Amino acid sequence: MNGKLAAAGVLAVLVGCGTPGPGPDLTVATERFIREYHQMRPLTGVALGWHQFDGKFVVPTAAQSADERAFFRASARQFPESALTGTSPALRRDLALVRRQIETELMGYDGFRADRRNPMFYVGAVDVSIYLKRDWKPLDERVRDLTAILLRTPEVFAAARAQLETKLPKPWVETAIQMADGTSTFLEKDVAGVAQGATQRDVVGEFAVANARAVRELRGFAAWLKAERLPAADEAYALGEEWFARMLRSEMVSLTPEEVLQLGLRELKAEQARFAAAAREIDPSRPATAVFKQVQAEHPTETSLLPDTRRNLEAIRQFIVDRQLVTIPSEVRAKVEATLPPFRATSFASMDTPGPFETKATEAIYYVTPTEPEWSAQQKDEWLTAFNYYTTDVVSIHEAYPGHYVQFLALNASPASTAAKVFGSYAFIEGWAHYTEQMVLEAGFAGPEKMANPPSAADRIRAAKYQLAQSSEALLRLCRLCCAVKLHCRGMSVDEATQFFVDNAYYERQPARSEAVRGTFDPGYCFYTLGKLEILKLRDEVKAKERAAFSLKSFHDRLLREGAPPVAALRESLLGSSGR
Repeated sequence: MNGKLAAAGVLAVLVGCGTPGPGPDLTVATERFIREYHQMRPLTGVALGWHQFDGKFVVPTAAQSADERAFFRASARQFPESALTGTSPALRRDLALVRRQIETELMGYDGFRADRRNPMFYVGAVDVSIYLKRDWKPLDERVRDLTAILLRTPEVFAAARAQLETKLPKPWVETAIQMADGTSTFLEKDVAGVAQGATQRDVVGEFAVANARAVRELRGFAAWLKAERLPAADEAYALGEEWFARMLRSEMVSLTPEEVLQLGLRELKAEQARFAAAAREIDPSRPATAVFKQVQAEHPTETSLLPDTRRNLEAIRQFIVDRQLVTIPSEVRAKVEATLPPFRATSFASMDTPGPFETKATEAIYYVTPTEPEWSAQQKDEWLTAFNYYTTDVVSIHEAYPGHYVQFLALNASPASTAAKVFGSYAFIEGWAHYTEQMVLEAGFAGPEKMANPPSAADRIRAAKYQLAQSSEALLRLCRLCCAVKLHCRGMSVDEATQFFVDNAYYERQPARSEAVRGTFDPGYCFYTLGKLEILKLRDEVKAKERAAFSLKSFHDRLLREGAPPVAALRESLLGSSGR
């Protein structure tokens, strides 16, 4: 079944049956939504480990987009908030996830109007990297699947030219051009290089033709954007207060955009004070930013980056186990490898876990972005300052132990439903990982239990360096929160957002601008901080209720076993009754 028929079919079912009742009817409707959703998003299905979608692709034509809009609008009526009444806590959590996914899709279609205004919508549609990252079946078969998808690229960019409006947001056009250029190089070099390993000559030959066509299409689209859309591009990227508020409500955040902004500004001021205090512990004679630059100079070499990260990652894991901070459900380690070339321009480090339904290619990879061979010695040193030992450990906590990788392991080991394993809350997923950075340091990592008694000056300075690194990460996420509201609800420009990151997160101008541009199309990056703060609040409430019986390990284990719903949806199971 193609995506258009899938969308039309489920729309007929949804319109015909009305709102389901609680219990079994809602469970059936949820399972049906998941099935039909992934028929429209086959690449997502492949990433989850559902290989019935291998080689499948849905072209985002105008008709397809119209069908999907209708599907998600009907789905919103199918799963109203009132359907929560009388259901079990587990079903309410599933419904919260489904409702959040529907609202996210509607925000893309009706809020951002991505198919008509965002050229990244089309470039991202041809991201086939999942077929290279994992070897769930023989290479020849995966190359056949790649060929089938790449043959559709002319249709994708014909649809883009037909649907994209004349005047588009400039940050989106510029980013799409970069993406198209990067993806074409990735296909031409990296994908083609891997495909050469296929054993059947006809497979290699058919791929070569399809890949060359895809490269031409991507470069042609980038050229078209430069000539036809970039000259008329504007700054009209704002989602607007109504849609921003809807985004917050989809994550069960009850605050208004203005309340979120005021919260962010208060927390930003407090975090800047913590940053300054840590810097004074290291060197009270210098400005905090100068002290942090001094700390950043303590970094690995280009050859020791990956080995050092592997060794320190194991030490972090052992600390988690020794301090009993959370159950790690598997002895299988995350592998540390260099980030794949097409993602190096935008990724410092990232965690790539297999889908929850993957049974063969089950390795988990922690990608770290190395220097490039053609860089000068100065460029390499500048890049490696971001990998200073303290920041890298904080990032490893976020990405792997006990952040995203442990989150994935806990979800796989849990009895969570299909919906809980397929859909996730942005605020919970990123909020948990960001929360763990602070939590692990609070638990004593590089802290008192590692110090001499009494602690030496060197001990205190080492602990302060970790605090400075963790605080820097928190400042970044707080600036994201503030700029998300300001960009989309208060008329902030990209230049103004860039300066905000420079002034308040102490970023250099180039990475600050990158963060500002991201905010124009990813307002949800405010959820790193909002999710972290919600988890901290819930932890305090559970601790107050359980008193002496409270343990971090128990709290974290209970938090992770439910999947990744909005944090507010977990209150009932952790606090009882309504959680209030």
